[in-house]
Amino acid sequence: MAQHRKPKHRSLSGHTARTAATLALASAATVTAFEGTGHAEPRPTTGEVKAKVDKLYREAEIATEKYNGAKEKADRAESALKDLRDEAARRTERLNSARRSLGSLATAQYRSGGVDPSVQLALSADPDAFLDRASRADRVGQRHAAEIAGVRRQVRELDQLHTEADDKLQDLKSRQADLRKHKRTVTGKLGEARRLLARLTAEERARLAAAERGNEREDRGEDRGRASRAAPRPAAAPAPGATKAPNARAAQAVSYAYRALGSPYVWGATGPNAFDCSGLTQAAYRSAGVSLPRTTYAQIDAGRRVPRSELRPGDLVFFYSGISHVGLYVGDGQMIHAPNPSAPVRLAPLDEMPFAGATRVA
Repeated sequence: MAQHRKPKHRSLSGHTARTAATLALASAATVTAFEGTGHAEPRPTTGEVKAKVDKLYREAEIATEKYNGAKEKADRAESALKDLRDEAARRTERLNSARRSLGSLATAQYRSGGVDPSVQLALSADPDAFLDRASRADRVGQRHAAEIAGVRRQVRELDQLHTEADDKLQDLKSRQADLRKHKRTVTGKLGEARRLLARLTAEERARLAAAERGNEREDRGEDRGRASRAAPRPAAAPAPGATKAPNARAAQAVSYAYRALGSPYVWGATGPNAFDCSGLTQAAYRSAGVSLPRTTYAQIDAGRRVPRSELRPGDLVFFYSGISHVGLYVGDGQMIHAPNPSAPVRLAPLDEMPFAGATRVA
């Protein structure tokens, strides 16, 4: 009887089921992998990476100038708030002193005010002396009335100062919020640029660096190329035969810029060891005793506009339609500027970027 029984169909369970499922998933994964290989995004070329990085640097520079402007306004708001608080403290001390004086007067009046003046006159052994004292007391009363009015005025002025300080505090908080926003934008753009560059091989990065150095040598000659890649030099002069600066202040600014060759680009920096673009021009003219605004947008309006055909050493030269980059003209169609985090302060031709205008500040 056992020989005629139908064989039992064993269900796929336990170890057998797990093995079958594993094989199925592995097969599916293999197929998916092969299918995905054909649709994978191609690895960007070195040139494409450079183009993306340059674009990110441009966007970061725009955000940097906005950050610099917001910081300048925040610093002014903070200084104004400090001045208001200092003035409020001084006025509070004067008000408290006046109040103490009035308190002493009130106490004296209370102690002597219990007897009517006519009664005091009748009871006085010396009426003439009493009338003389009463006359002086009246004058003193008038003076103290003026003091009371003065205290009231001081209270109103102090309240106004506190209101102004509160408004300035809100302004400062708004400026600080702008600072944080622009800082996040800058660091985000620069971080993305670093990640793109990190995807390149060591050989590709070396080729990019070599090309960058080659551009620097073409811009200023091999001898200056070596200097610009080194630490800032204590003395450097324009090339022989270069156009002279129109005055001593412009010449000093140019000299400072030459000494800064090779300094690293750091966004938000104004020297003496690192710079961003507007930080370099500001520092150059600060060394000549000329105070420039912090941002490119303000620096272009800090002097007299000059056409490109009339440029002289020391003129500020601006680039891009948004006036987001600035350099210092040094003659012979060349400028010194702080390009971006991948390049130090260096000489470059004006044609390197789209020219937007120029200003003579000295």
